Amino acid sequence: MYTGLTHLHSLLRWFALLAIIIALVKSFQGMRQGTDFGKSDNRWALLTLIAFHLQLLVGLALYFTQGWHTQIGNMADKVVRFYSIEHLVAMLIAIALVTIGRVRSKKATTAIAKHKRQFWAFLVALVLVLINVPWPFREVGAGNAWFPGM
Repeated sequence: MYTGLTHLHSLLRWFALLAIIIALVKSFQGMRQGTDFGKSDNRWALLTLIAFHLQLLVGLALYFTQGWHTQIGNMADKVVRFYSIEHLVAMLIAIALVTIGRVRSKKATTAIAKHKRQFWAFLVALVLVLINVPWPFREVGAGNAWFPGM
């Protein structure tokens, strides 16, 4: 079960990153060109929201099945600290930002305001995600594959 969840979490990571990058590009273009916040903009924002929330569910399943919640007292170990606290908190903040950005963009009255609200919330969320993913080149991600199972 753990291996399947890990593979799913890794696969969803790529979809979430792709979705948020596309949503960011569309919002940036909409801000700069003053275009309407259309169905495509809304669809990519929704796909980003769904991908991030799915990541949350799979990530929480991994968090509790791996027992990271029981190791919180061991902060001297960088890997334990990363997985038990840093990764979890940063990703929760990123998911909250994606959710807030989507909700605030839907409530905005002008197209430019919709694009701006979504852009800035999604941009900060993307930065948090990129910093807190256990990439293979990071010490906490050493031994991880870019695409587990392949």
